[in-house]
Amino acid sequence: MAVFPPHRPPRRPHLWLWCLLASQLLVAAIWWRFGWHWGLPALLASHLPFAWATLKADSPWFSPVLTRLPTDARAVWLTIDDGPSEETPAILDLLDAHAAKATFFVVGARAAARPQLVREIARRGHTLGNHSHSHPSAWFWALPPARMRAEVAQTQALLTQLTGAPPRWFRAVVGMANPFVAAALKPHGLARVAWCARGFDAVAADPARVVARIERGLKPGAIVLMHEGARHGRNVETLALLLRRLDALGYRTLLPETLEGAAPVDAGARAAASGVSP
Repeated sequence: MAVFPPHRPPRRPHLWLWCLLASQLLVAAIWWRFGWHWGLPALLASHLPFAWATLKADSPWFSPVLTRLPTDARAVWLTIDDGPSEETPAILDLLDAHAAKATFFVVGARAAARPQLVREIARRGHTLGNHSHSHPSAWFWALPPARMRAEVAQTQALLTQLTGAPPRWFRAVVGMANPFVAAALKPHGLARVAWCARGFDAVAADPARVVARIERGLKPGAIVLMHEGARHGRNVETLALLLRRLDALGYRTLLPETLEGAAPVDAGARAAASGVSP
């Protein structure tokens, strides 16, 4: 079985359009030959794969998507969405206490409001991912091309300015990536990331139940989805329990850059090279 590198930006972001056109030509032929009794069901069926690919977080239909790191080591990629927030300092202290590393998929507008936290994330040796500019959770799946490009580009520019290095990873809001996401990612060399272990901690307030759900998805190379800043206010407590559980199970955290043969660049070195103050 072929093993693909973790970082795979979209190469053919408009391939889906050709597939759509081909399917509609087939629908037209069916409609013309057999009438609407067959043509209408064929039309509806032709759109189902595109709806499925938009709503399913790990669908590779529109672009490559990473759901697990290619390693047999007892290690996981810990990812934390929706920051920075008031909880970020406590989360960073927790990670330090467990010698753990994570990737923070941050929201551009929130990063602009707390730039010092973004710099602190990088200074402590964690990596940053792009998680859109405004986090339109109800409508991200339906954003048109221009809005999608702006959501990605604004956050990419801001994080590059704050840390001196552009993010390499993107996570779709609520995991839903419509056909226009790939074209927005390609110019920035961004690779899309999903997950294979989640506990719904953005809405669930019981740390024990959240961690139990995550544990069911744990395996070597698992990508763990966590959040910060949820309304229930228990994300830090949940992360603390998860880190203790990972330690007990013998799992360590792993950043994908390690598998690519290069550890993440030190934030101080990046800042010195770019003239950005950490």
